[in-house]
Amino acid sequence: MPQKKVLYLFIILAMISLAMHFPHLSKELMGKHVWRQTQTQSTINSFVHEDMNIFHPRRNDRGAGDGIFRMEFPLMQWLVAIIYKIFGDHIIITRLCMWLIGVFSVGGMYCLLLKLLGKRSVATMGAWAFNFSPAFFYYTINPLPDNLSLCCAIWGIVFFLKWIQEDERWSALLLCSLFFSVSALCKLPFILYFSIPMVYLFTSGYKNEYTRKIGLQLLPIAIFGLLPLIWYAIVVPQWKGNGIVGGMLHNASSQSMIFEFIKYHLLTTLPDLLLNYGSLLFFLSGFFFFFKYKKYTHPLFIAIFVWCMLIVAYFLFEINMIEKVHDYYLFPFMPALFILVGYGIKHFVEISKASLYFTLLLLLILPLTAFLRTKNSWNPDEPGFNKDLLIYKNELRNAVPSKALCIAGKDISHFIDLYYIDKKGWTFDGDHLPADTLKSRIRQGAQYLYSDAPSVNNDSLLQPYFDKLVMQKGTVKIYHLSLPH
Repeated sequence: MPQKKVLYLFIILAMISLAMHFPHLSKELMGKHVWRQTQTQSTINSFVHEDMNIFHPRRNDRGAGDGIFRMEFPLMQWLVAIIYKIFGDHIIITRLCMWLIGVFSVGGMYCLLLKLLGKRSVATMGAWAFNFSPAFFYYTINPLPDNLSLCCAIWGIVFFLKWIQEDERWSALLLCSLFFSVSALCKLPFILYFSIPMVYLFTSGYKNEYTRKIGLQLLPIAIFGLLPLIWYAIVVPQWKGNGIVGGMLHNASSQSMIFEFIKYHLLTTLPDLLLNYGSLLFFLSGFFFFFKYKKYTHPLFIAIFVWCMLIVAYFLFEINMIEKVHDYYLFPFMPALFILVGYGIKHFVEISKASLYFTLLLLLILPLTAFLRTKNSWNPDEPGFNKDLLIYKNELRNAVPSKALCIAGKDISHFIDLYYIDKKGWTFDGDHLPADTLKSRIRQGAQYLYSDAPSVNNDSLLQPYFDKLVMQKGTVKIYHLSLPH
């Protein structure tokens, strides 16, 4: 396939993606994992309106403090904030930035498959399949740091392959290490991608009785690998009550429940969300042809195998936190999955003309299946939280002074309510707000309560602290707070 034709097909693919996402670009945040989306967008907003220091990401659920809360390195949020500074506050900017990251991810997948499989037509088909992974397709316009991590991880592999295929140029090794470093900084599990060049160099050293040159090549990998390790060594001790750190070491789920999670991901998440049922045949074919042609003898096999096993180990360690819902935690699997999809396509199309036409038919169906799987993901009637926050967003935001400290709930996420009312302060996550807690919050500076919990609104012990009802919109009531005389 001529390179110019590939470029035209890539532009067409990008335009199809944009057209399919277009009805949702101006929508407020909603849908699956909206709590994580609002957390990310709140950090973007804090950079824009409070402090552009990249080391000072802030959260709205901060009480009367400064709100600085460091988790992943907020590079993506900071970059989007710069665009906001130029063009103003519009959610469509965030969504378009995410879409652009997705376009670069698809381009990276094409380059990755081209370097591995050597055929532009196959690489194009594999990149097409990757674009219509329902999970990737959904998050392509939703603010998650995982999007940038995945993009950088893919390009890191591309430059690793470029390095080993083009006389081990130092520029390619440095870019590989840089992309893996940024990927891991933005999302810690992607640090496992450093295993690819490291294992490859160690196995090469073993075969060549280890040389000084290999030691020098390990140096930039180690230096860039230290950056995310240093960041997380500093910030992880600040995380309180975060089950991600403990993983299975702090597991409270039964063995039968853990088995159910694993079964669900194998039988549902993998074929339906990560791959797309239309790509499942190619994925399975990739396994078949891998063993048929004994690709486990390839010089890259050990490095790729160790990388995949580390990702599986990460999945098993975090399975109690991933449960059945956190599909974006599985983004580290995506490049490996679609390497197999691409490899399956390469050999499947060569079986016969019928298999070629069948492959093209399945690829043409992928946009439809991705659309059907995600069409209700941006539904304002089912936004994933109390839709009154979405319907009356502007009224709720303007009801009280913008700088007023507020209490909001019930909100188990600790992000959604404060994002939608655009206020700083506290949240409560149940149907009960203790009077002593409310009294303490008022003394710390809380001036208003936003509540959609009837048990809180009607609590006789809280009534003395409700100075007056400022507004009611749907199920959400706003009270001015004061200490009883």
